[in-house]
Amino acid sequence: MKPLKIVRSLAVPLIVDNIDTDIIIPSREMKSVSKTGLSDGLFAGWRYTAVGSREINPDFVLNDAKYADAEILLAGDNMGCGSSREHAAWALAEYGFRVVIARSFNPIFRGNCIRNGILPVKLSPEPIAKAEGQITVNLEAMTITSEAGDGWNFELETEAREMLLEGLDPIDLTLKRAADIAAFREADRARRPWIYNLKAG
Repeated sequence: MKPLKIVRSLAVPLIVDNIDTDIIIPSREMKSVSKTGLSDGLFAGWRYTAVGSREINPDFVLNDAKYADAEILLAGDNMGCGSSREHAAWALAEYGFRVVIARSFNPIFRGNCIRNGILPVKLSPEPIAKAEGQITVNLEAMTITSEAGDGWNFELETEAREMLLEGLDPIDLTLKRAADIAAFREADRARRPWIYNLKAG
């Protein structure tokens, strides 16, 4: 994954509560188990005029040309509720979103975002309303600043922050501790050698 440190972008204002994973990527758009080929189906029920159509709905914010390269999405309460499908995070990432700022997140969706290189930021309603337009998200400083000069701090767990800053998935994160794992294994082998002499079957 690409490391995430500072993201400067227009923020797409999709401030709707309870955007579930079937809205983010409808099941009919999930044609494989690959992480690719999903961006066209992102918000398909809202982006297009009819089911199965690719005719653009001009009233949907993501179809506004000024947001074509946006990397930040603003949402409401309970973002990513519904089923636990990881395709929702895959679709957002493939489309180009690196940050999702919401009033609250479904815990499984939040975890899927982190594991797929997307920073989930929880902010209260007032800052989200002020965050529209060009904003800067600084994961190193754990801050968000707007064009108008407004600024807010946010929180993120140490492990999640490390994963995103360094572009690591959970396996990569574990392998960073390979020396510690090997040392534990050797110490355990000295304490309980019989465990390591057992033969399968």
